[in-house]
Amino acid sequence: MKKILSLFFGIAVPCLILLLPLDVIPIDGITIVERRLLAIFAFAIIFWIFEPIPVFAASVCIIFLEMVMVSDGALIWLRSRAGAEGFGTLIPHTDIFHTFASPIILLFLGGFFLAAAATKYKLDINLARVLIKPFGRKPAMVMLGVMIITALFSMFMSNTATTAMMLAIIAPVLALFDSDDPGKIAMAMAVPFAANIGGLGTPIGTPPNVVAMKYLTGDMAVSFGGWMAFAVPYVIVLLIFAWLVLLSFYRPAVREINLEIQGQFMKTPKAVAVYITFAATILLWLFGSRIGLNSYIVAMIPITVFTAGGIITASDMKKMPWDVLWLLSGGIALGVGLDKTGLSQHLIESIPFDQFTPWTIVAVSVLFAMVMATFMSNTATANLILPIIAVLGASLVSLEGLGGAKMIIIATTFGCSLAMLLPVSTPPNALAYATDFFRTKHMIKVGIVVDMLGYAMIFCLIFALNRFGFFG
Repeated sequence: MKKILSLFFGIAVPCLILLLPLDVIPIDGITIVERRLLAIFAFAIIFWIFEPIPVFAASVCIIFLEMVMVSDGALIWLRSRAGAEGFGTLIPHTDIFHTFASPIILLFLGGFFLAAAATKYKLDINLARVLIKPFGRKPAMVMLGVMIITALFSMFMSNTATTAMMLAIIAPVLALFDSDDPGKIAMAMAVPFAANIGGLGTPIGTPPNVVAMKYLTGDMAVSFGGWMAFAVPYVIVLLIFAWLVLLSFYRPAVREINLEIQGQFMKTPKAVAVYITFAATILLWLFGSRIGLNSYIVAMIPITVFTAGGIITASDMKKMPWDVLWLLSGGIALGVGLDKTGLSQHLIESIPFDQFTPWTIVAVSVLFAMVMATFMSNTATANLILPIIAVLGASLVSLEGLGGAKMIIIATTFGCSLAMLLPVSTPPNALAYATDFFRTKHMIKVGIVVDMLGYAMIFCLIFALNRFGFFG
């Protein structure tokens, strides 16, 4: 019934927007083309939030609807009045098609190839084995080690894949706790919290970061290493906070645990090629700009090496999460539409932002992103609000003292990833919840505190980045 109702409203609301007279819509200066895109935007909101069809399928629908309704290749009777007063600007259909091969998509695809090769040749498990061992046998320290390794992997691999791997690694440890030991709850929740937080550390760590990079171009461009320079310290501090919060609520009763991870580094030529390529790609993401390579070009290195060398085969590629790339493409296409038609500018102008203080605007934007991402995909949240936030930042002179569009895009992007309240908020949360070691109330209890700490730290980050002149 829920799917039927959401499907009904997902179709009915856009149709209503298309049928309403322009002067009834409370957006000054809206054109016919903008009204069509507003209907598509409403479709995206409803279908991405309530998911009557898979979110990636909704993205495909968005791209198709833009093609046939608001592009220069639209149905002929929908562009017959092109050029007339009040009609608006049609989008070049090639601009919409380009979203499939956007540099952002290739950046994320490079991350997929690294993750697939690391898993196939056991690099991930062996790194975990080596890196967790120094943390000893005390439950609190083992949990810290698990969180650090999870966060580290999440910077370069899918949060979901990292969570699945780490939950499998610590499964024997969870079995060592007594059934009523609170430490079991803390250990099980440590993985998704660390995965969510760690994803903030790099531009490819989580899809919202990738979406943000679409708008951080030109004078606002942020390099891979530049992103890590401010994001990694944020991740470290918030990760320690999350660890302390978990321990304060659910301190382990057991005194000592033994984490044994079996395995050894493979020494075949292909495995060695994976190790070298993995290290080289990360180093070039960090320092490649010094030799003229941007992060998008560097992302092609693992794709090229792994396919040409037979390390990633056709069957391996079929297992990659292509649905995420379709979801990102739909979001990029929606952003292109909002920008090219002028709808985002009109949406911003219809709200009296000039009556609010700069800090209030940032606070509300970040909080809105957090709330939306709690109840829907954080990728979909970023796709919906970042195009508007980018225009808002560029339009308001009052934000220039805090860092302008660059600042509010980064702050809102971080807000999209601070969705750690419910099992449905992110795939890592859902995977950990499926272990049945904790209940929703446990995640809410810790999630509220960690989210609020992360929220407060965003403003500390803005202050620090302004102090060091990062925003120009």
